[in-house]
Amino acid sequence: MRTSIATVSISGEFPEKLAAIAKAGFTGVEIFENDFLTYDASPREVSKMARDHGLDITLFQPFRDFEGMPEPHRGRTVERAQRKFDIMEELGTDLMLICSNVSPVSLGGIDRAAADFHELGDLAARHGVRVGYEALAWGRHVSDHRDAWEIVRRADHPSVGIILDSFHTLSRKIDPNSIRSIPGDKIFIVQLADAPLFDMDLLYWSRHFRNMPGEGDLPVVDFMRAVAATGYTGPLSLEIFNDQFRGGSARALAEDGHRSLVYVMDRVKRLEPDIRIDVPDMPDRIAARGVEFVEFTTAPSDKANLEALLGTLGFRKTGSHRNRAVDLYTQGDIRIVINTDNTGDTFAGASYSVHGTNAYAFGLKVENAQDAVKRASALGAPTFSEPRKPGEVTVPAIQGVGNGVMYFLDDSPALASIWTNEFLPTKNEKDAGDALLTRIDHLAQTTRYDEMPTWLLFYTSIFSTRRTPMVDVVDPGGLVRSQAIESVPEPGFRLTMNGADSRKTFAGKFLAEGFGTSIQHIAFATTDIFATARRLAELGFQPLPISRNYYDDLEARFGLEPDFSDALRAASILYDRDDSGEYFQIYSRTFGEGFFFEIVERRGAYGGYGAMNAPFRIAAQRRLLRPDGMPKE
Repeated sequence: MRTSIATVSISGEFPEKLAAIAKAGFTGVEIFENDFLTYDASPREVSKMARDHGLDITLFQPFRDFEGMPEPHRGRTVERAQRKFDIMEELGTDLMLICSNVSPVSLGGIDRAAADFHELGDLAARHGVRVGYEALAWGRHVSDHRDAWEIVRRADHPSVGIILDSFHTLSRKIDPNSIRSIPGDKIFIVQLADAPLFDMDLLYWSRHFRNMPGEGDLPVVDFMRAVAATGYTGPLSLEIFNDQFRGGSARALAEDGHRSLVYVMDRVKRLEPDIRIDVPDMPDRIAARGVEFVEFTTAPSDKANLEALLGTLGFRKTGSHRNRAVDLYTQGDIRIVINTDNTGDTFAGASYSVHGTNAYAFGLKVENAQDAVKRASALGAPTFSEPRKPGEVTVPAIQGVGNGVMYFLDDSPALASIWTNEFLPTKNEKDAGDALLTRIDHLAQTTRYDEMPTWLLFYTSIFSTRRTPMVDVVDPGGLVRSQAIESVPEPGFRLTMNGADSRKTFAGKFLAEGFGTSIQHIAFATTDIFATARRLAELGFQPLPISRNYYDDLEARFGLEPDFSDALRAASILYDRDDSGEYFQIYSRTFGEGFFFEIVERRGAYGGYGAMNAPFRIAAQRRLLRPDGMPKE
């Protein structure tokens, strides 16, 4: 598969862009004219830079307001084209993009436009180059790829073809299946972009809110299924205009873009098995059953505080690793690992030195752990491994959000027996009993908002998951955007991703103070929240205190019985419900730089995460902070 990306899609100076594009695995690059014009180098020097990085220049773009121009404008457009063709010859590219005319003086008419393109095709042929016509969604006379194709068809010139852009087709809700009638050899290049669904001006939407395929809401896979049916074998390129991308990491954006192309074409390959599609072989999206364990790294001197908090939640130490300073704490089907093995060059030690005590790793139960690593690796995720000691099992793993580690476990004999083979059982002479917690309901990861689409694509491209609608969480320090992913068909694995723009928000402060660590809270499930609350009180757990005003409003909003409302208030339980069921939440006070635990009960088919309660939780957490922003003792 030949992959390409427009230089306008990522941030940085021109040399930085080329280096990032090449390192991400692209084989080609589109030169956006403004990037070329603002860089102080000759076309031949730019061409050499691209070749030195192993990149073909797949396209030079854009050329605007060409077809249907009256004189004297028409003559000037031909002169402009002549100059651009000269530059293209020096750049070493043979294709220029011409977008449909938006000039107020332009004239309509398919035959007029076709005649203009036939004449331009003759000029292009003399220079040994080609031109591709793209229908802009906001074009004055041509805004539909079907009209653009008719113009190209009537122009009937070997140097004139069509360029297809998924945004221009899908933003206008044009049926992508109409592409199937276009001969593949007349499609000169295909550009892909996704976008969230907004009801706004098409030009503004396109210029500010495009994102990588698979990160938005447009049916990009259906678009590419139609393209594949034509027999098209040329480059697949990304053209992304996004305000946040312009300030992001060129390397990360390029890697994200390459992953998105591989992911989309893997989907197309599976949906169109009779069409030959050149995409790396990999297992299908991995079924995630649930979180097998969460691992904290800390120092021996700090371990007691974390251990004490877990004790108030009903966890007890049930195992110690045979070879390492690693302990296991369990309750129900929940496993919490505390790693104080900070000697030597260990990843846990490095994570602690940067972030302090943090949940740096988690294990995911999957159908096949080796397949999970193979798919993740094919999609550009870095694999993770550390030297193992005799008798220890190598657990397949990758690096993920916040440079944390994600392990994969399955039912194979070696991985299924790791807890009994590598951990020695520990006696608990003062076992106070558990708190009726059964499993991990969900994890919550926090990241910068501009990185949020990247990590959502990371999860949805590797695992068989779905995204829930994004919600805005109002924090006194700014807005936090939250979106969940859930495994399908059963939501055994749930994860919420929270994107913070401002470090003044509670989530943003966690990122800043924790120097980028990602897991901010772990939610445990119970089948009886009130019984759990009573056990927590007996164990000395201190819940996050919620204001009385919250419960007064809650009673009025849902029409709760006073006794029920009083029971919620007495146990500091937050409540939500919808047409499908009810949701109960208890929060711990914060630990360290803003980490916390949550206990939840779902009744009925409630599938949310209590988003309406988030502002009240944040307000309560802020009230407990010292003036310097640290949790009160």
